Amino acid sequence: MHFQRFILLFSFTMMSSLAAYDLLDPNGSINIIWDIMSWKPDGYLATVRISNLQMYRQIRSPGWTIGWTWANKEVIWSMVGAQAIDRGDCSNFKTNIPHSCETSPAIVDLLPGSVPQNQQLPNCCKGGVLGSWGQRDKAATVSWFQVSVGQSGTSRKTVKVPKGFYLLGPGAGYACSSAVVVPPSVFLSADGRRKTRAMSELGFTLSHVNYKKHWRVKISITNFNYWLNYSHWNLVVQHPNLNNVTLVYNFTYKLLPYHSTSDTGVFYGVKEGNELLMEAENVQSEMIFGKDEKEFTLDQGWVFPRKVYFNGDECLMPPPNSYPFLPKSPNPIHPLLFAAALLLILLAFCSFWCNSKIESQKTQRKGPQLLR
Repeated sequence: MHFQRFILLFSFTMMSSLAAYDLLDPNGSINIIWDIMSWKPDGYLATVRISNLQMYRQIRSPGWTIGWTWANKEVIWSMVGAQAIDRGDCSNFKTNIPHSCETSPAIVDLLPGSVPQNQQLPNCCKGGVLGSWGQRDKAATVSWFQVSVGQSGTSRKTVKVPKGFYLLGPGAGYACSSAVVVPPSVFLSADGRRKTRAMSELGFTLSHVNYKKHWRVKISITNFNYWLNYSHWNLVVQHPNLNNVTLVYNFTYKLLPYHSTSDTGVFYGVKEGNELLMEAENVQSEMIFGKDEKEFTLDQGWVFPRKVYFNGDECLMPPPNSYPFLPKSPNPIHPLLFAAALLLILLAFCSFWCNSKIESQKTQRKGPQLLR
């Protein structure tokens, strides 16, 4: 009997196409191994192991998200140690309902303590947090989960490899390259006296490709009002790419359905998490956008919001002509230098505006008011 195994490698990527890897950790990667352990009547049972082999980069809270697109009409019957974010449309199933019917499922880790100890896989349920390989505790760098796949092939010849694998996490971005064949995993029994192997040797390796299909944004809201806490706050943002949001961390996001251009969304705090914005504190989120290469540009502040409203009050945004622009010359500015210049201008503008508000606050002895 043959065994099947998939391996995925993710490594650190930067926004610039010229910065292909981390010079301080050129061999750093995230290794994801997909081992088919047994065949089922309509599919198979797989164990997925995620290992962070980066020497100093961690995956912090809220942790990793892994996703792919099924080759055919596969479903996930059940999972142990992780869960799909969305069940999808399972209306074709009348009795035994799958865990997820999504064509492109997104998987997240379970939180610590959410599963009884006797029902856990090794190194599961860490909330998606992984330590770096340079740390002493190697167990902290590994995460496991198990997935039962249905409506799939039931042999080495008929099973189809999922495609479009990706891994998302806070901080640096990750993407993937082509597949390779790797040897099957070997597992030891609890007493170390027996070995078993996963089924067949098919696998693939993934490394970074510099955000060709996605781009990332970070949002930070700081309360400079030292006399007021904001409970159940909301943030409305207008941007042409908000109709193609792949993932939002820490905030609840909804696209406003009545806006004709589908470019305006509203963000809320997470219940029992960050829905209360205390004085002198901040809440943060990161978003992943799908990238339309025909529209995406760094010219004239395109990547920044057109309008921003906090609790219904409109915030002041820089005019388009205040952002730096790419020169029309045969030797254009390096993307990293351009991004740095853009960030400095934005920070200077925000610092000026915030300082002005603080000075006004000191003078009037009342909380700052957002501009209308």
